[in-house]
Amino acid sequence: MQPHRDLSIKISSDCLGTRTNSRRFFGMTSGAMGFLFAVSTVSSAQSATSAPGRLLASNCAQCHGMTDAAPGFDRLTGKAASKLLRKLHKYQSGAEGEGIMTRHAMGYTDQQLRDLAQWLSQQR
Repeated sequence: MQPHRDLSIKISSDCLGTRTNSRRFFGMTSGAMGFLFAVSTVSSAQSATSAPGRLLASNCAQCHGMTDAAPGFDRLTGKAASKLLRKLHKYQSGAEGEGIMTRHAMGYTDQQLRDLAQWLSQQR
């Protein structure tokens, strides 16, 4: 039977200085690796995000649904973006009265309305 051998790696003091410095070095290295992982996760999440109108459309889905089979008011998906945008602008201007849709449309910028209309028009 052979005696137990210590196979652990020992860092010489020539490489990193004292034992305290080696702990500090490895602590900083693991912290930096964690930071890089977080940055790469955020950047890949941003690259995987959907079109800008998708999040805005989640508000519409509450009443209109997002599929043909969904219950609710007029279906918005698959309609021409120009038609949707024209209707949203009418609501936003108050030309369609003081209903809930007017209040919703007033809460969006013109760019958000464009993004919303574009995304809805691409959904089938």
